[in-house]
Amino acid sequence: MANKLISEMGLPKSIANIFAARNIHTAKDALSLTEFELTELLDVGLAEVTTAVSSISEISCPPYQTALSLLEQRMHNEYLAGHLPTRLKGLDAALCGGIPFGVITELVGPAGIGKTQFCLKLSLLASLPSSHGGLDGHVIYVDTESKFSSRRMIEIGVNSFPEIFQIEGMAQQMAGRILVLQPTTPTEFSECLQKIKDSLLQHHMKLLVIDSMAALVSGRDGQGQCRQHPLGWHMTFIKSLAEFSRIPVVVTNQVRSHSGDDPFHYSFQDSRQNLDFPTTFDSHLVAALGIPWAHAVSIRLVLESKSGQRFIKLAKSSMSPPVAFTFAISASGISLLHDDGIEMTGPEINGICGQGNSGLFD
Repeated sequence: MANKLISEMGLPKSIANIFAARNIHTAKDALSLTEFELTELLDVGLAEVTTAVSSISEISCPPYQTALSLLEQRMHNEYLAGHLPTRLKGLDAALCGGIPFGVITELVGPAGIGKTQFCLKLSLLASLPSSHGGLDGHVIYVDTESKFSSRRMIEIGVNSFPEIFQIEGMAQQMAGRILVLQPTTPTEFSECLQKIKDSLLQHHMKLLVIDSMAALVSGRDGQGQCRQHPLGWHMTFIKSLAEFSRIPVVVTNQVRSHSGDDPFHYSFQDSRQNLDFPTTFDSHLVAALGIPWAHAVSIRLVLESKSGQRFIKLAKSSMSPPVAFTFAISASGISLLHDDGIEMTGPEINGICGQGNSGLFD
């Protein structure tokens, strides 16, 4: 707006011509001088200069926005950006369509709960032909723990979409759309992120999966002690990739034991939900990577096992209240036992249980 031409602002022709004659062509040129300097330079009266400067300021400065209008604009942009449907009816309804484009969605839960199964199914859905409800694109799958299984992915596809996978050559075609990277160190992961950025520009990428983030940043030092690699740069880069490419980015996260010093309440959680509940639970697990990472993700899905049942909880979302669904894992991947979710309150929203987990799937 600072470079907007004064000649295009609709000022009286007499004063506009004087500005042009004195080589003052843009709003920046005029507003960089005081009114007294302009009076002397233009050789016109102060009142005329004041009126002209006021008009230039009003036209060139962006209009103010309220917090409400910014929120409505963000929600509108997110709606237009699109979603990757998970084909889990209740969860898609809670997410207003599925995994949103342009932001980070996190899957967090103990080992064997089904995070990788979820990621494999999403990868298939992103590569599925658009005529069958997919995104008809390519997928980048960052596999940091060597858990990616082509055989399991094809099994999910055959059982979920038999009408597609029975077509000759379709399984190979869809598998060829999924690019798997397997970095084992933070340095290799940083190099992968640069390659991913180039691939997003050059190819028809529709989904980025990082499974798992915690495995990359956790390690041991020379004395065998656990240490945590800094996440700041990676966190910022991944967020920028999501926003720049406008594709869904799904990242899995591990869990760790909850210590007495850990806060169980996240600041993105309504403080009113903490009333009448203790602030810590020794029997629960918590998400790894800490609170800064929790704030970096826009959607957090918690997968847990309790009393012989598996639950997927929508623990963080700007579009939906916290809600939980029971689910099972079969040859066709994850499926909800009930489409109607259970609305949750209190600190158990972010608590993670691992009781009775069979570990047959991950």
